[in-house]
Amino acid sequence: MSWEENYQLWKNYPDLATDLKQELESLNGKDEELEDAFYAPLEFGTAGMRGVLGVGINRMNIYTVRQATEGLATFMDTLDEKTKMRGVAISYDSRHHSQEFAFDAARVLGAHGIPTFVFESLRPTPELSFTVRHLHTYAGIMITASHNPKQYNGYKIYGEDGAQMPPKESDLITKYIRQVKDLFEVKVADKDQLIEDGILKIIGDEIDQAYLAEVNQVTINHELVAEEGKTMKLIFTPLHGTGAMLGEKALKQAGFENFTMVPQQAEPDPDFSTVKKPNPEDPAAFDLAIELGKKEDADLLIGVDPDADRLGAAVRQPDGEYKLLTGNQIAAIMLNYILTARKETGTLPANAAVVKSIVSSEFATKVAHNFDVEMINVLTGFKFIAEQIKHFEETNEHTFMFGFEESYGYLERPFVRDKDAIQSLVMLAEVAAFYKKQGMNLYDGLQELFEKYGYFAEKTIALTFDGVEGAQEIKDLMTKFREEAPTEFAGYKVSALEDFEKSTKTMDDGTVTKIELPKSNVLKYILEDGTWIAVRPSGTEPKIKFYIGTQADSQDKAFEKRQQFEDTVMAFVKG
Repeated sequence: MSWEENYQLWKNYPDLATDLKQELESLNGKDEELEDAFYAPLEFGTAGMRGVLGVGINRMNIYTVRQATEGLATFMDTLDEKTKMRGVAISYDSRHHSQEFAFDAARVLGAHGIPTFVFESLRPTPELSFTVRHLHTYAGIMITASHNPKQYNGYKIYGEDGAQMPPKESDLITKYIRQVKDLFEVKVADKDQLIEDGILKIIGDEIDQAYLAEVNQVTINHELVAEEGKTMKLIFTPLHGTGAMLGEKALKQAGFENFTMVPQQAEPDPDFSTVKKPNPEDPAAFDLAIELGKKEDADLLIGVDPDADRLGAAVRQPDGEYKLLTGNQIAAIMLNYILTARKETGTLPANAAVVKSIVSSEFATKVAHNFDVEMINVLTGFKFIAEQIKHFEETNEHTFMFGFEESYGYLERPFVRDKDAIQSLVMLAEVAAFYKKQGMNLYDGLQELFEKYGYFAEKTIALTFDGVEGAQEIKDLMTKFREEAPTEFAGYKVSALEDFEKSTKTMDDGTVTKIELPKSNVLKYILEDGTWIAVRPSGTEPKIKFYIGTQADSQDKAFEKRQQFEDTVMAFVKG
């Protein structure tokens, strides 16, 4: 069906939601915008769907949410009755329409007789992951667009282990979603009737308490926290999202009493009015925290994104200014502390393992190997880290110690099967207390690790290609890197090329070995000096991402090398 035909269907639908009807009228005659809204359905991948809020099949709205949920419900109808009746847990963040989407999803599931457990108010993504496991539901739905700008929202489906739905089930759900030809015909039950019939249950504090009881186990050295937590000054910002309530409770529970939440960012705000992007990777997101930190002479500033699965931090430097740490640096310094503390307390298992994505730094690998701990690399996407945790539990091959991705996502303990910024908030505060007791702060601790393991510098470059032509441009760039594969970058020879779509690792002498990971559209170049460069399309946004990781014997040299590689990569992209 053409975009014009899709547009007419929506235009002619008499009961279109008022806000969407008004938007459609405002787009009259704007063919380019209409084409983008109606040319193709919003893509539903293994991570769910994410898109701009608005009218059309390529937008996030109640009808595309209902369509996605109808796909899940139809899939669950194929399961045995006992499994189906375990139901679905649903949570949502602070974005526009999030609560509405959550309850609409429950109404669609309710029309199929599927029980739902919906939070009374917004809750973080990691708590949704925990809730699926805690309530033994078959699935979970999280309404969130994570750290995207305010114009976005999203829909993520979780499987019964609390991780994002596995590819096999996700593919089946996608098939059923695509079978829903008329979005307006999806049946929704009455919310109040579902509650009265006990099919829709509202949940809240009892789940919070169960989750916080598990978070309390994240702290390794309670005596250390009790000693330093009373005085160590910490600034925390939830960036207008879901992290405020649980973050505050988790810190107090652990013993950190001397912290302040950035007041302007403590309340939920779907417009994220104090930041351009509610993303703890963005230095500008810390402007208010830095301002408050300087007033209160804080040791550490921590920010979490709106659904509280990603965490960023800034540390005070010797001159009193604050420096934002990268996700890779946060992971390395947390891992070093976890392994040090476990070793000192005699709780570091002989079969300990750490799991990271293939585009994350080798800094943490050096740390792990120093403790004789294995580092396991997986594809990008926390579900692959969750798969490893499940494998460890089934085989006892390893004991999970820590998992992370360079994109500011970490997991300390596996009662959650996704990135968890609430756990990481408590852990990073403990790491800061560890250094404070030694008369140091996290900046000093990081320099100490650099001196021991070398100076690492990484960078992620994301190029956005919006609209109808964008997807093709991204495909063309991946083809260019694959078919015109560079043999050197910035004068350094490529010693190996890993093509995860072909599952091959090709050495510079032509030797080819098999990569034992699922297929994925990722290329990774390993250079003769140990530098690596990876290229992959984003799974959730219209972007292609380039990752650079390098190392040198000084910070300046590492930054200089990274810039050289960035310049070479961008020249190849544009050439």
